[in-house]
Amino acid sequence: MNCWVEFIDLKFIQPAGTSRGVLYSKPSWILHLNQGMVTGKGEISVIPGLSPDYSDQISFEKKIDEVLSQLNGDGCNPEEGIASSLLNSLKDFPSILFGLETAWLDFEHGGKGIYFDNSFSQGDRKIPINGLVWMGTPEFMQEQIDQKLKSGFTTIKMKIGAIDLITELKILRSIREKFSADQLTLRVDANGAFAKTEATKVLQQLAELEIHSIEQPIPAGTWDDMSELCKYTPVPIALDEELIGITSREKKTELLETICPQYIIIKPSLHGGISGTKEWIELAEAQNIPWWMTSALESNFGLNAICQFTAEYDNPLPQGLGTGSLYENNFESDLTVKNGFIYLNPT
Repeated sequence: MNCWVEFIDLKFIQPAGTSRGVLYSKPSWILHLNQGMVTGKGEISVIPGLSPDYSDQISFEKKIDEVLSQLNGDGCNPEEGIASSLLNSLKDFPSILFGLETAWLDFEHGGKGIYFDNSFSQGDRKIPINGLVWMGTPEFMQEQIDQKLKSGFTTIKMKIGAIDLITELKILRSIREKFSADQLTLRVDANGAFAKTEATKVLQQLAELEIHSIEQPIPAGTWDDMSELCKYTPVPIALDEELIGITSREKKTELLETICPQYIIIKPSLHGGISGTKEWIELAEAQNIPWWMTSALESNFGLNAICQFTAEYDNPLPQGLGTGSLYENNFESDLTVKNGFIYLNPT
């Protein structure tokens, strides 16, 4: 097996505002697994400041080189697959694990960009998605909202917590005055921006606007505070960053049983790759906790893999899978977003 990576610095068409600052670009590596005429490709995608396995590019690429050395040695066999010892060693490196798992799935399917042979990869299924509104000036956020509505989205997710709350609530209120909750679903993502006491007030204000859910209202790591919020919240709470770095089955179970969230949101390259995400879904469904899948700013390579993976499940909720159009130097793709759905439109 011949293995290598291709680095790409993805450039945002417009700066992406988050509660952690503004992103202008982000690094990704495309992992290639080659044998003869077949090459499987998977994306190793990180978000600096959020990905648990990424501190700086030099040390991260050193880890990638270590993995490549094992793959080019006896870590991967075309007949037997990737060594379980290598996969197990990457539990704390979910982005690399996701890239490796998807590259192997692509290789298994002949290197044709098929990770899961299902109705989505065959072009027969459309997945409902939310339209994402990035943080910025009120004018910029309103412009994005207008564009999403014009494009046919019936679920919109707005980032909050970066400008001032009064302005953000004013924007949400203006949308709700035009569209009822039956006509338009509104989600918000706080990225842990609020303290617990402030979050309690924010949740009440959001409830008045019939907000569908709020992602991570307070910072991750304070399970007791999050549990209390989830117990009494007037707006359903979805865990996101809270799941990062939780790798053992026992710890995942403990988290879900302690906090009892209304939803969890899973990003494969942050939450344990394909295998770790499957485990999160299994444990959440065992406790009747609904979930949806979200991409983590991957290029079209990673986004395609996550879409196909999502289609393995019969989940009617709008997913967070529409980030493929963020970059000016993205890879070409048959992924199409139209009227609030994402699907493969083979050319």
